[in-house]
Amino acid sequence: MTRYYLKIEYDGTDFVGWQRQDNGPSIQEEIEKAVTGFCGETVVVQGAGRTDAGVHALGQVAHVDIERDTDSDTVRDALNAHLRPNPISILEVSQVSQDFHARFSAQSRSYLYRIVNRRAPLATERHFAWHIGIPLDADTMHQAAQRLIGKHDFSTFRASICQAKSPVKTLTSLDITRRGEEIEIQATAPSFLHHQVRNFVGTLKLVGEGKWTTEDVGDALAACDRTKGGPTAPPEGLYLTEVSYPPNIL
Repeated sequence: MTRYYLKIEYDGTDFVGWQRQDNGPSIQEEIEKAVTGFCGETVVVQGAGRTDAGVHALGQVAHVDIERDTDSDTVRDALNAHLRPNPISILEVSQVSQDFHARFSAQSRSYLYRIVNRRAPLATERHFAWHIGIPLDADTMHQAAQRLIGKHDFSTFRASICQAKSPVKTLTSLDITRRGEEIEIQATAPSFLHHQVRNFVGTLKLVGEGKWTTEDVGDALAACDRTKGGPTAPPEGLYLTEVSYPPNIL
C-alpha cells in the first residue's frame, strides 16, 4: 500500500463542493471514481479543505492510498485520463509516508478572492469572479482588513452551519490589492471557519463602498455575532490557492 500526495486544480462551478454528497457531483467523488477506473480499487480520497459549491481551487491537496504497484507519474496521467471531461486536473503526484495526512499535516491554507470592479457585466468571467459595478476603494478595504489579523473569536464571520469546535482562529494575513479593474483579496491562516473568507469579503465590500469604516469592522469582530457582520460574498470568486506543509513531511 502506497500513499500518494495529490495537488489538484478544479473549476467548482458545476460541483456541490469538494466533499462527497448525495445531492450532486463532488470533486472528491470524481477523483475516487478515477482511481477505481485506473486500478479497480475502492478508495477514500482525503482532502486538505472542504471547498463549497461553486468554489474553485488552484492548489487543493489530497492524499490517497493505492495498493497497485505503480509510480507517481503513472498515477497522475492515469487519473487525468479517467477524470476527462471533468474540469479537474491532477497537477502533481508524489509518494509520501503513511504519516502524511492532507488535512491534519497542513500548516496553513491560502485563499484568493477575485472581484471585478467595473460598470459592465462579466461575460467570460461570470463564474470566476464577483462582479461589483459600484466603485470600491481597495486601499481603505486593505486598511480595514488589518483589524482582523491575529487570534480572535471570529463568530461574526462564521456560518451558522459551521462544524468547527471553536470559533477562535488565527488569521496570518489578509491583503487587498487592485490591478486595474480587478481587486484581489488574499487570506492565509492555519485553518478557516465555514464561509469565513466569503464573510470577510462581504464585510469589506461595505468598507469599499464607504458604507462602513475601519472602526465598524473592529466593532463587528468584537461583537462575536454573525448578525453584526456583512453579507456572505458569492462562491464564484473564491479559490483555494495553496496548502503548506513542513518541508520534511513531503
